[in-house]
Amino acid sequence: MIPTSTLTCPSCHRQETLTMPTEACQHFYVCSYCGFWMRPKPGDCCVFCSYGDVPCPPKQQEQSCAEGGCSA
Repeated sequence: MIPTSTLTCPSCHRQETLTMPTEACQHFYVCSYCGFWMRPKPGDCCVFCSYGDVPCPPKQQEQSCAEGGCSA
């Protein structure tokens, strides 16, 4: 599990590396440079899946299970 992701603001294109919540998706994030409110793109669960270089931990877990990495 990768705990951090670098978000790229779609407005000012600045990047911030953040620690992601492990048990939930983060639905909003305000860019600390320009104040743009990031929201997930349609079909994504959170801002990390939409604007980050690493998907959120719940999505990472889901992908790991889909690849046979989870035990029942």
